[in-house]
Amino acid sequence: MPKGLAALFAASFVFYTDDYVIAGVLPEIARDLGVSQAVAAQLISVFAVTVALVAPVAAVVLARTPRRLLLVASLCAFVAANAAAAGTSSFTVLLILRVVAAAAAAVATPALFATAVQLAPAAKVGRYVAIVALGVTGSIALGVPIGTWIGGVFGWRAVFATMAVCGLLALAGLLITVPRGTSGGPVLDWRAQVRSLGRRPVTFGLLANMSLMTGSMMMLTYLAPFLTDVAAAAVDARALSFGLAGIAGALGMWGGGVMTDRRGPDRTLLIGVSAIAGSMAGLWLLWVVRPVPLAAVLPVLAVWGAAAFWNSPAIQASSPPCPAASPHRHWR
Repeated sequence: MPKGLAALFAASFVFYTDDYVIAGVLPEIARDLGVSQAVAAQLISVFAVTVALVAPVAAVVLARTPRRLLLVASLCAFVAANAAAAGTSSFTVLLILRVVAAAAAAVATPALFATAVQLAPAAKVGRYVAIVALGVTGSIALGVPIGTWIGGVFGWRAVFATMAVCGLLALAGLLITVPRGTSGGPVLDWRAQVRSLGRRPVTFGLLANMSLMTGSMMMLTYLAPFLTDVAAAAVDARALSFGLAGIAGALGMWGGGVMTDRRGPDRTLLIGVSAIAGSMAGLWLLWVVRPVPLAAVLPVLAVWGAAAFWNSPAIQASSPPCPAASPHRHWR
């Protein structure tokens, strides 16, 4: 892997590990800061909402800003927010710091993919983008289990301290390997992209994906307390469970892409939606009959993890492309 691409992958991995890792230490944060687990889960909600709101705006407003500069500034803000989070004892302050870290991730995300496109040879653009995207799914498969273990052994503050150190390493990698010539692109025609939302296939595709991912991410957010109550899972078992779900998710996304190519998006979605509904019903049943052995939970959890990402390629393939929002125009 080229060094510049490895640095982009590492940055993506660090940003999105920071997003998901709180789910693994949610009980510890709630207990230490004296809030309920439902309140503590807002740390995940504000991160996700901030990324959703800031990323598209940043992609338009900062389109002409040199991408290397955006990445460096974002990582500096990210490191500062996580270092401060490691030392705070106030839930309100921690919530604000999560917004800062999320805004940094939101600004960096379009720049990461745009830089990958700019660095890629013409015949390898797709592979470069896929590797950066792998940092997102890889964060669930590897980053969250490691963070969960660190939080269980050394305390949740150690998780944020670790993220700050990882952010510094990612920053050093970008400074060393990404050339200064990664300039900004043209200003995006945001009006044309907003108009594309009025197209029925695009609208229904987005709504379907939002509904499926909302349910899946709600499960991910409360997976740690769920495992504790259902299977009396200690921190090692929780780390194993998060890792299994992440690996299954990566395999599910790959399998969904293959199935979409071979059988079409409609049949792929039928399989994926059925798998999500079935796995959610299975998890609910395990809750009803709790306590159960962890071995009874893991197979259902693996199906849920795979199904959560299985549908994404099919949903994108089922919506016809909009010329005004083609990938090359968007990132370049």
